[in-house]
Amino acid sequence: MKKDLPAIQKALCYEEYGDPSRVLTLVDRPVPEPGMGEVLVEMQASPIHPSDMGLIQGSYGRLRTLPSVAGREGVGTVVRVGEGVDSKVLGRPVALDGETGAWQEYQVQKAEELILFPALVPFEQLAVSLVNPLTAWRLLNDFEYLNAGDVIVQNAGNSAVGQSVIQLAKKMGIRCVSLVRNPLSLNHLKALGSDEVWLDDDDVPDRMKIYSSGKGAKLALNSVGGRSALRLARCLCPGGVHVTFGAMDAEAVRFPTRNLIFDDVKMVGFWLDRWRRKQSPTSLRNACEQVLQPLAMTELRHSIDQVHNLEDFKDALARNKESRLGKVLLVRDKKFLESLG
Repeated sequence: MKKDLPAIQKALCYEEYGDPSRVLTLVDRPVPEPGMGEVLVEMQASPIHPSDMGLIQGSYGRLRTLPSVAGREGVGTVVRVGEGVDSKVLGRPVALDGETGAWQEYQVQKAEELILFPALVPFEQLAVSLVNPLTAWRLLNDFEYLNAGDVIVQNAGNSAVGQSVIQLAKKMGIRCVSLVRNPLSLNHLKALGSDEVWLDDDDVPDRMKIYSSGKGAKLALNSVGGRSALRLARCLCPGGVHVTFGAMDAEAVRFPTRNLIFDDVKMVGFWLDRWRRKQSPTSLRNACEQVLQPLAMTELRHSIDQVHNLEDFKDALARNKESRLGKVLLVRDKKFLESLG
């Protein structure tokens, strides 16, 4: 028996690039029916990422065809199945398809491409369980062979990726030094498990020499740019790797000539979207398991700031611009989530 569903749904769409508070519009769209081999997924929660803003503003590395539904990550539940799909997936929490657009109440997905989430994990946690944690996992595993006791350093330690790096590094036995610009973040990151949390200033390279007994860090993770990126390069050991995956600071990055020549420091970049496009559905699911398993085991937790219904998206966007330590979420039904405890 089919679950009773509305014929019309709400979706946050944009028809041109620009300021999200100006170009995003809540529109009515038909609720689609799943076809052969497909399922219908009901949105539960979706975060606001910096990359969401970049997509809407037209500044991201790979843009969508307009008009488009916004949002690139989230959690939903399977509420209908098409012909040829096992009904056992009904009610299962699954990842929303970011290519289709996460900020809509219902979307159709191919059953064979579903990413199933662990049960008994709150929707608020599942909503942010892939993009940032997967980025953190790849950063820790794809660029340098890290052993227990090795030192890594990252800027923007209070970011969502930074907080995932801290917790995953702790699980791996790696010593993580996190740099922050706001001293209010220090206690929060220490509580997450960061071995050291320092203010991101010009004393950082000298502090690293002392902390690492003169060896330096094997890996530096840069999502800020500017002078901070240069400081990270000066923290590295000979042959160390400097990975850039974000650019919060618009200031130009000085080329660390001495470190490149005399220390053989390697500077590379990483973009999760590019990595994901190279994966088969099976390899992507296997990679997701690496961050979903510790989430299910409560070894990994994601900070949530506020939750807003889709129709209150302007309040959510305003809050997203403010200083905070957790993600702002858009949800289909805030009261429903609260009823789940």
